[in-house]
Amino acid sequence: MNLDILPFRTGGAAENMACDFLLLQRYPRTDVPRFRHYSWHRPAFTFGYSQKVAFVRATLPADGPIDLCRRPTGGGLVDHRDDWTYALVIPRGHPLEELRATQSYSEVHSCLAEALRLQGVPAVTKPVDAPVELGASGLTAVPAEASTKEGICFERAEFHDVIHKASGKKIAGAAQKRNKHGLLFQGSIWRPAAGPGVNWDRFHEDFTHQLAAALGTQAEPVPWPDFNEDEVIGLVEHYSSSEWTDHR
Repeated sequence: MNLDILPFRTGGAAENMACDFLLLQRYPRTDVPRFRHYSWHRPAFTFGYSQKVAFVRATLPADGPIDLCRRPTGGGLVDHRDDWTYALVIPRGHPLEELRATQSYSEVHSCLAEALRLQGVPAVTKPVDAPVELGASGLTAVPAEASTKEGICFERAEFHDVIHKASGKKIAGAAQKRNKHGLLFQGSIWRPAAGPGVNWDRFHEDFTHQLAAALGTQAEPVPWPDFNEDEVIGLVEHYSSSEWTDHR
């Protein structure tokens, strides 16, 4: 079994969320883990499925237009203007998919931290017994399996997030969605917190190889799957709609 490494793509916020969801729901090789790294056509923010849109809109920066989309996963408000974004799908029945949310979260972030350490970044995962930190929002950290209803992702580190060992600053966080098809893991690395010396092409290779080892697979580049075009268009329209964005 391989870990399928999909081609890099750039999209709008709604398109990126639709593609991540399709990788969970419609991937042709249902028993194979799959990974993609992607970026954004324009300045973008995404926010968690359970968050209140009123909080999100009040928190967004006022300088310029923002591409905004609610994610299918949980978590807080994420600023994608200077991040490194990825999605990982682990199929139903894989041992890593069957772990509790906190454990799968910790496993993936351990791989990410190791890939950063290979480039000299003192990255570690925040242990459960670490002190709880307060961010500018005044909200306390919550366990990784909980849904952050009103939070800003990089203001504070939650348990098992990737942090800078010296400063304690949060480097990477993620959110999960689990259904009958498997586990969707949407993650974001805040580049400024990782430091200026990271070679991101090398990081991509190291991270995917660490993930493949944790999954008991080998990383293998593959072409983009042939999704049904009408379904793709329909999902992009769904994630772009005010009904989706404003439903909470």
